[in-house]
Amino acid sequence: MNTPAPQRYVAYYRVSTMKQGQSGLGLEAQEKAVQEFLSHYGGDVIAEFKEVESGKRDDRPEFTKAAEYAELANATLLVAKLDRLSRDLHFITNLQKKRIPFKLADMPEIDNLTIHILAAMAEHEARMISQRTKAALQVAKKRGVQLGNPILHLQRNTDVAPATAVRTESQRLWRSKVTRIIDFIVSEEGVTTCNAIAALLNARGLTTYRGMAFSIATVSRLLRQGKTADPLKIDL
Repeated sequence: MNTPAPQRYVAYYRVSTMKQGQSGLGLEAQEKAVQEFLSHYGGDVIAEFKEVESGKRDDRPEFTKAAEYAELANATLLVAKLDRLSRDLHFITNLQKKRIPFKLADMPEIDNLTIHILAAMAEHEARMISQRTKAALQVAKKRGVQLGNPILHLQRNTDVAPATAVRTESQRLWRSKVTRIIDFIVSEEGVTTCNAIAALLNARGLTTYRGMAFSIATVSRLLRQGKTADPLKIDL
């Protein structure tokens, strides 16, 4: 009996700035996510491509090389997470239309519909973050803060520790994504219980902020925070 050949992958890593690329900031986390995926699901990485480019740009030579390599080698693109592929819905949709297969290491079981929803959310959130950043810089400028290094100056003029601020924003974005997906599930699937919602979230390959499976308690907590569909319409 012949043993089936292992799945072949072409890994694609992306950092948004040259500084991140040179320092390895962000790159190591992506490589770790890919290795954890391979350890759990198996497979071989036959090539790696690394790019320094904003997620809002479509002209990415290294990604083009990665996609072409994967096609020629009959392999699947493997990225750490969706925002490392792109925050642009049009970019993600084009990949799906061209039938370029790809896997997300952090959500390996996710389906195409959920990827499309998450891509739309990521695009919206990227736009909102940009607007908030510009507004914060304008406020800082009016206060007389020098904007030669905006991030450094803003960090010096805030009472919130940088690590805490980043973590809080990350949690907020995650909660926003999941609650909107719950809205969609409630509307399209007609489910009325936290148990059913949790089951559908898990079936779509989604996880909690800490990477765990959704439970009834987790869904109930999200609903009671009042950030999704009207809780009165859902049987808790």
